[in-house]
Amino acid sequence: MICGNCREQRPMEDQGILSLRGAGDFIELIRDQRFDPKLEGQDYTMNYRSKDELLQLFQILRYGDGTVPTDITMRLQGMKDRNDQPVWIPLPQMEARLKHHNIVDIIVDERFTSHMQPIVNHVEEIVGFEFLLRPSSKEAPFQPLELFDIARETGLHSFLDRAARLSAIETSAMHIPKGIKRFINFLPSSIYNPKYCLTHTFDAIQKHALDPQDFVFEVVETEQIHKMDNILSIFDEYRKNGISVALDDVGAGYSTLEEMIRLRPDYVKIDRSLVDGCSQDMNKQRQIQLIIERAQDFGGQVLAEGIEDRQDFEFCRTHGALLAQGYLFGKPAPTPPDTFMRPTA
Repeated sequence: MICGNCREQRPMEDQGILSLRGAGDFIELIRDQRFDPKLEGQDYTMNYRSKDELLQLFQILRYGDGTVPTDITMRLQGMKDRNDQPVWIPLPQMEARLKHHNIVDIIVDERFTSHMQPIVNHVEEIVGFEFLLRPSSKEAPFQPLELFDIARETGLHSFLDRAARLSAIETSAMHIPKGIKRFINFLPSSIYNPKYCLTHTFDAIQKHALDPQDFVFEVVETEQIHKMDNILSIFDEYRKNGISVALDDVGAGYSTLEEMIRLRPDYVKIDRSLVDGCSQDMNKQRQIQLIIERAQDFGGQVLAEGIEDRQDFEFCRTHGALLAQGYLFGKPAPTPPDTFMRPTA
């Protein structure tokens, strides 16, 4: 079962039939612009011949101050989920989908893959990988942050978050042996009901005969924590299924010390802005030491992100951050490095 927020979608057709719901106040304006809406039940249906015509329609469906009504929804005949159920979309999201149709097509068609970046322990052995979204072809390039920003604007962030998690799980099944940790990002705002929304994640792990204890799901670095209770319930659901959780970017942005202490994640990832140059910066050193001390109070394992300088690594390791990640140990790549030693059975 998949809810309407993350169900599979199909691309927007260049021409076809559209339906409007809640647009009664604009119908005469629409007719004045040579559209021919017909009332069918409570909805208005009309033909469109190009995406340019849709853009013209969006210009009509505006209040006098130029704002787009949020109570109008639109359905295009070709836009159905893979169960052939119609998809009704709020007007602002539909306009954003048309504006960013190239990026939307990448999201809907899932033209992305997962690369992996090594995570090492205190003796520099690879003990895990973080899985990061990357383009699957040079013909459809994108920046991951841009992809997620547009996904939010177009109402596709739950769909993208789900697809990215499944991509990471499948990639890990192909390349990573049992006993190696797999760190995978997630968007808290995409998970409305953890018991329901995470079912496909647990099913994918079981489908590939993977060990849940090898997985660590972390709050994605661009995601702000607005509802602490929701995060706690998500963490609880992961842990009930044998999966660990991590808090990313601690020490910068939203990941404050107080939130870390309340959430008590299994892994604490210190933000790269603190780690970079920490061996020469007393203020950064004090912040890092405080994070490590507080994490140790509840048993959280500490990982220093963005390690590029060996002296920074030495400082973090000496003071209790026994895991590390960064270009010093390897860049994200589609396969593990040649030096990666698979553990024997």
